[in-house]
Amino acid sequence: MKHVDVPKGQPLQWYLDEEIRLAQNVEEELFFCWTVEPTVIYGRHQDVQAEVNLDYCRAHDIKVVQRKSGGGCVYADKGNLMLSLISPDTHSEAVFERFLGAVADVLRSLGLNAVTTAHNDILVDGRKVSGNACYALPNATIVHGTLLYDVDLDALEKAITPSESKLQKHAVQSVRQRVLNIRPLLRDIRNIEELEKQFIQILTE
Repeated sequence: MKHVDVPKGQPLQWYLDEEIRLAQNVEEELFFCWTVEPTVIYGRHQDVQAEVNLDYCRAHDIKVVQRKSGGGCVYADKGNLMLSLISPDTHSEAVFERFLGAVADVLRSLGLNAVTTAHNDILVDGRKVSGNACYALPNATIVHGTLLYDVDLDALEKAITPSESKLQKHAVQSVRQRVLNIRPLLRDIRNIEELEKQFIQILTE
């Protein structure tokens, strides 16, 4: 897997477009890490009116962007490490599974009790730290995911409005109960930049 150095501080749509640009002539698996200003990203098949508190997002200057992949709604800010994988392998399910396993392996190497789920999430100590989605192109597979390092959980809870049935399925009363920031668990990593370096180092070994 080869790391691609991308510019910092771009809007979310720039990184989604960069995934597609890299996929056009991809010959080996590529990945890059990124962060964005506060943004809600909702899946291809989601009803934004039902899943996102648009009034709260407008009042707090939180961007709302739809992605081409499926999956659920996520909130990202500078405390959320975003991960993108672009693979020439068109067996998207296999690529997706391999990506989730690789991210979980990195977290376990850092001392966390990370496990993958059938819902394309990664949990630590039973709580969600990473949500992921993928989509297939004719010549490539794109996978992207979130990693909650030090996200503003108050903003996350207020910006996203999942249905009661979805919360009940996970036996929680709020989004905040279901998710976990990993920063307090990583004593040897002082900031998100150091976490990014760990991912680059381990995934390119």
